[in-house]
Amino acid sequence: MPVTWIPGRGFVANAYLVGNVLIDAGILPSAVDPYREEITTIVLTHCHFDHTAHVKEIAHMCNAGVAIHHLDAPGLVEDHLSLSLHFGARSPGIAAQQFLSEGDRIGPLKVIHTPGHTPGSICLFSEEEQFLISGDTVFADGGFGRFDFPGGDKIALAHSIAKLEALPVEGLYPGHGNPVRTEGRLHISAARELLKSGYG
Repeated sequence: MPVTWIPGRGFVANAYLVGNVLIDAGILPSAVDPYREEITTIVLTHCHFDHTAHVKEIAHMCNAGVAIHHLDAPGLVEDHLSLSLHFGARSPGIAAQQFLSEGDRIGPLKVIHTPGHTPGSICLFSEEEQFLISGDTVFADGGFGRFDFPGGDKIALAHSIAKLEALPVEGLYPGHGNPVRTEGRLHISAARELLKSGYG
């Protein structure tokens, strides 16, 4: 199943469309409008505002349900957890309809709980096509998400990246920056080595 990349601009995170599932919703609703009839579920990789800014409008536009890990659900309504005040805004103010946990499935995607950037950060993995949508856990340049925000945890992030490194990842679709379509596991390994080196 193809992954449609909807690039984020500036501070805004990337969004991705896989079948009828939209992953992350920081982008403007106009960027999603061409796909509005396809989308039935919005999955948020975590609660930070750059990934959730327009989830309320997009959910309404698409008549779609919202899913997030239960540990990050409070960030949809609490400004200090969403970091919305850093962007001169308020949290989305929407309740999720579905709470996700490790091993859950959303269409063809398996939920992998990857705490560290936030307590409820998740990645989504296609076992059949070996691609990973990684949110802010790891990036395609060998980088990783910050752990100095509320709920961040460097040790948890290291464990999460090690968990991802064990997967046969080819395509890597991160929350920021360009995706890569082959050898994504090498970028994950680079992130793990960088974190082990004491960076950050």
